Amino acid sequence: MADIIEIEDFGAPELDVYARLTENQLVNRADPLNGLFIGESPLVIGRALDAGCVPVSFLMEAKHAAGKGRELIDRCPGVPVYVAEERVLCELTGFHLTRGMLAAMRRPALRGPEEVCRGAGRVAVLENVMNPTNLGAIFRSAAALGIDAVLMTSKGSDPLYRRALRVSMGNVFLVPWAYLPSEEPEEWTEFLHGLGFKTAAMALLDDSLDIGDPRLSEVERLAIVLGTEGDGLARETIAQCDYTVRIPMSRGVDSLNVAAASAVAFYQLTRR
Repeated sequence: MADIIEIEDFGAPELDVYARLTENQLVNRADPLNGLFIGESPLVIGRALDAGCVPVSFLMEAKHAAGKGRELIDRCPGVPVYVAEERVLCELTGFHLTRGMLAAMRRPALRGPEEVCRGAGRVAVLENVMNPTNLGAIFRSAAALGIDAVLMTSKGSDPLYRRALRVSMGNVFLVPWAYLPSEEPEEWTEFLHGLGFKTAAMALLDDSLDIGDPRLSEVERLAIVLGTEGDGLARETIAQCDYTVRIPMSRGVDSLNVAAASAVAFYQLTRR
């Protein structure tokens, strides 16, 4: 049975997770077993529940507790549901809630890169992608366009940041992901080679292969490597990859945003 609690005290410690803790504090690196993330909107929360994530509490507009939030609440008996009118929630959190609903959830245990790559034919490798919006968009494209797993350097953004989750529309929970075993390109490319992958660095170099080159579609296991915003891939990373691949540009445009480039690359390089 749902535990509906009307908000009366903004300072209640139960609301800290929504109103006063930063994203980094939610991760709780000092105690990772108790790390949290915030899901925003019924779609994102529902996909997190489908993936086995455990909710700690809900925060929503009062009208949604008996409306569009009812199904989610019914899936989580005994989990407290904090409710208030929209203006009160905006004052508490400092922003407008997407679809009027948030959920604080336990962070799932991290998976290992070997596990998420098992059976994969096409994986994305993200080197220091820092912007949560870009990261969320990349995961949405990965889910839609047939990428089997996403691997990341630990210096990049967190896939469970609220904005990354929202932009991905919860697709972070549909595509397996893990952190690379090393930050050093020489080491993680060797790791991927050991799993049977060829690596394709997305970079606009004069001697790079056109993304439509048929040799790429013939590769059985391919890791598509994308770099950070602005600078792109490090030279050391490009040098360690088996292929350098470019998306042809027109009208003097020098490059695409990494999220846009990922969608083009995923679409083309998953066609076999």
